Amino acid sequence: MTSATGPSTPITLSAIADEDGTFAIIAMDQRNTLRRMFAAHNIDPTTDDMRQAKIDVAGHLSAQATGILLDPDFGVPAVRDSGVLAPTCGLLVAAEPSDRGKYNDEPRTHRIPEQNAAWVRDMGGQAVKFLVMMNPGRVRADGEPDLTEEVLQVVRDVVADCKAVGIPSVIENLIYPLPGNAAMTDKEREDAIVNSAALLNDLQPDLLKLEYPGSAAGCKRLADTVTVPWAVLSAGVDFDKFTEVIRVSCDDGGASGFIAGRSVWKEAIGLVGAERETFLSEVALPRLVTLREAIAGRATPWYSVTPS
Repeated sequence: MTSATGPSTPITLSAIADEDGTFAIIAMDQRNTLRRMFAAHNIDPTTDDMRQAKIDVAGHLSAQATGILLDPDFGVPAVRDSGVLAPTCGLLVAAEPSDRGKYNDEPRTHRIPEQNAAWVRDMGGQAVKFLVMMNPGRVRADGEPDLTEEVLQVVRDVVADCKAVGIPSVIENLIYPLPGNAAMTDKEREDAIVNSAALLNDLQPDLLKLEYPGSAAGCKRLADTVTVPWAVLSAGVDFDKFTEVIRVSCDDGGASGFIAGRSVWKEAIGLVGAERETFLSEVALPRLVTLREAIAGRATPWYSVTPS
């Protein structure tokens, strides 16, 4: 990966990729999710607890990662001030609000204007990550907001802002079950992932961070749909399962690598002191190495993907 560039020089995806154009990115941008993880261990986390978790993960894993995804509230300042980030590891910054709105029980996407591409670049970020939640199968009733179009407009704004500033846009979509259909079938989930990817692909972000569509056939549909680079996210699934997810995503879906968080380091949150250090060194780090081995010779270099 390349080093940070000056403010007048556009940053490319090479800043968060390996020399072969593939992504092995650790996600540690969780805020509310991280609080819930602490709570599962009967810990009400302090600000120092949140910051230390970010420092520990970055300190142990960043040397083997092409990039690390951090939140601006705890992660970026903690890791920056501690000096633990490996110089070979790029920095992605989560720019979406930590608290998303809702329409009834459905997520509603919005953007904080001040949390823009220049803001990310000024804090040393080399890519803007923006999370949205969309299920294009939603049918809008009269008088309701068009939640899908709201998502797409926010993404348009993020992508345009990043292009103007000269920093890559990384758009993550998480699907959600529609009202009255809490138990999505495998086919409904696959359709929602693929159809969302198609809509986001049309807006030409630099990189899509996508959920696994459930099968090799679903990945082939993504390969036929997406014309920008994409990386598969872990969504906290067990490590062994995610290793296979990566292989199928690369082999059948043309993925350019992975952006993995909890699948690699989640057990560390229930540990403290030397126990956490040991887990990160002896379990989490070898997991990351295994994931890198899983994409070797499989992942599609981002620079070989031709946008439509």
